[in-house]
Amino acid sequence: MSLTRRNFLKSTLFSAAALLLKGTGCQAKPAKEHNSSLYPSYKKLEAEGKLKERIELAYEKLRSCDLCPHRCGVDRSKGQKGFCNAPYRAVVHSYSPHYGEELPLVGNGGSGTIFFSNCNLRCVFCQNWPIAHEGRGRQVSDEELADMMIALQRRGCHNINVVTPTHVMPNILAALRIAIKKGLNIPLCYNTGGYELKENIELLDGIADIYLPDLKFMDGDKADKYIFTGSRDYPEMAQESIIEMHRQTEDLVTNDRDIAVRGLMVRHLVMPNRVSGTKEFVRWVAENLSKETYVNIMSQYRVEHRAFEYDKISRAITADEFIESIRWAKEAGLTNLDRRSVSRLEMFRRMFR
Repeated sequence: MSLTRRNFLKSTLFSAAALLLKGTGCQAKPAKEHNSSLYPSYKKLEAEGKLKERIELAYEKLRSCDLCPHRCGVDRSKGQKGFCNAPYRAVVHSYSPHYGEELPLVGNGGSGTIFFSNCNLRCVFCQNWPIAHEGRGRQVSDEELADMMIALQRRGCHNINVVTPTHVMPNILAALRIAIKKGLNIPLCYNTGGYELKENIELLDGIADIYLPDLKFMDGDKADKYIFTGSRDYPEMAQESIIEMHRQTEDLVTNDRDIAVRGLMVRHLVMPNRVSGTKEFVRWVAENLSKETYVNIMSQYRVEHRAFEYDKISRAITADEFIESIRWAKEAGLTNLDRRSVSRLEMFRRMFR
């Protein structure tokens, strides 16, 4: 029988739901103790007069841009553009409460996502390529960006989730300071594709409460093929930066409503034919971070953008590929896997009864 989309969903949902829901040892751990006076951390940095200094350091980087490992060296203050094609001002595609993020970010009010245009990656399988590659959106001032943050807080969002922030980090920090003066009081989530410089993540110490990085590939040759030519250093750059993120914020902390207030959450997309290195990924997390690290092993790979041009990633993942990923996570000892996938599996399992 051919593996139709329906058959894939059915086989995956029955098998994986059974695997996950019957005691695999991969259940989300209870929340750590939460002290509301400690969060969001950027308020303390502003009170100490240090946030302004960080903003100045960040903006100086735009004069010879080294906001990511490309180190293009262009002067964006004079209109020059590097690999990401980003201008001096931030370009925003959209902002709104988002309910498709990890459950601790979403709660009842949603995650306050701000989708920035342009990207320092060129993944051939990018699902948001019109935004990330073509830069669709509009330029906004730091004041406008701050107003977006305040608007999201007023709508009841639990956090400000800056998506693809690397190339606009200075703009985000400047807007954050303006928003603090206007009453911003919810955590900042730094949602990145992972291609970061550790030194720039260090600049965010005490500013970002929650880190949400991707770790897309564990092998440099695979990164070079499926991200962009010359990205063999992606695994190294991402891993160094994620270790620093964990040093700053440690494991995920949630409040009494199970809403994230601080900590590291790592995403990894399962891809066909094991090209993303999921087995190596879960082992790396267990050995270099913590077995209690919040990990989202994602099953929603789709053949998007130019993926159909590459034989090994020109199809959806199979049920077996997803199930083995969960098994590897269990074998590595990871204890805090994202529950949204379990919820989806249960939903579809009921549909296919």
